[in-house]
Parts: sequence; C-alpha cells; structure tokens
Amino acid sequence: MRVFGIEEIDAAAALLRAGGVLAYPTEGVYGLGCDPDNRAAFAKIFALKRRAPEQGVLLIAADLEQVMPWIGAAPDAALARARAIWPGAHTFIFPRSPRVPEWVAGGHAGIALRVTAHSPSAALCRAFGGPVVSTSANRHGEPPAMSAADIRAVFGEAPDGVLDAPLGGLDRPTPITDAVSGAIIRA
Repeated sequence: MRVFGIEEIDAAAALLRAGGVLAYPTEGVYGLGCDPDNRAAFAKIFALKRRAPEQGVLLIAADLEQVMPWIGAAPDAALARARAIWPGAHTFIFPRSPRVPEWVAGGHAGIALRVTAHSPSAALCRAFGGPVVSTSANRHGEPPAMSAADIRAVFGEAPDGVLDAPLGGLDRPTPITDAVSGAIIRA
C-alpha cells in the first residue's frame, strides 16, 4: 500500500484513475474511494468492507459541476436545497441520471451525493477530475478508521493507497437529506 501525503494529491488521483482503491480522509472519518465507473475497483471496496454491494455508496465531489451529470430529473427546489448548504458536510439523495452505474446506486432509485468543503477531499476530487466513491473505511458493522494508521490496522496492505491528511473535525458521519422531499434520512 502506497502512502501519499497531501502534496502528492495528483499521484493519489492517478492511482484512482488507474483502477486503484484509495483510503482518504473526509469530514469525520476515513473513507474508501475509487473511480465510480470502475466496477472492479468498486467490487474490491465491497470485498474489503465485507459489505453487500446492493447497499450502494455515495459520491463526494469538489463542486456542483462535478455532480450535475449524476443527477436525474430534479425540481429546482431540490437543487436550491443542496446549493444552500454545499460545499459542506451534508449528503443529499437526488434522483439518479442514466449516467449512474447500477453498482454505485445499489438497490436504490436515487444517488447519494456530497459537495465537500473538506480541503483534502475536495483537492482529491479536483485532481481526479470528478466525483469519487466515498464509503466509510471499516469492515461492515465496525467503527470507521480515523487515521492512516487505522487503515493499516484494519485492512493491512489491501488498499492500493492511503492519503495521509487530516480529517475535517466532524465527530460523526454527515447528515443525509432527501433533496426532493427535504426529509431527513440521517441527522
């Protein structure tokens, strides 16, 4: 497993483009990420997590433009709801566009998206050139990793890389809201 410092963000993004799985810091926990269009990398994440792929994942992005192709027919109010908070530590569920691979959405009709204000995560998405899969770095049902050292303790050398950078200071996973209805899914 290669360890990248924040100054090596372009190399970490290249690992994603090459089909690798990268552990990286988010607002509150370390996540496992990959290119959302790479089914083999996606399958590796679910094998590492020991989680059923039908659960789907969220995508994290640097700006609204990166997520727009992933959003299907959504009322203006849904986009306004997200724009009022993004960039920020808040995930929204939108209707998914035909662009969303089935494996990303799992058994869900929507797509979970977050435009992050967390500098290392946003820098990774900018360097990658689009949204990145973001799912907590843990075995299913266990606490998420909080550091690069935790990644090694939980997964050994199995991830292809880890971005060793600070977390964003959130003490829990991000809230999730249905963008269309405004219903709170996770507070």
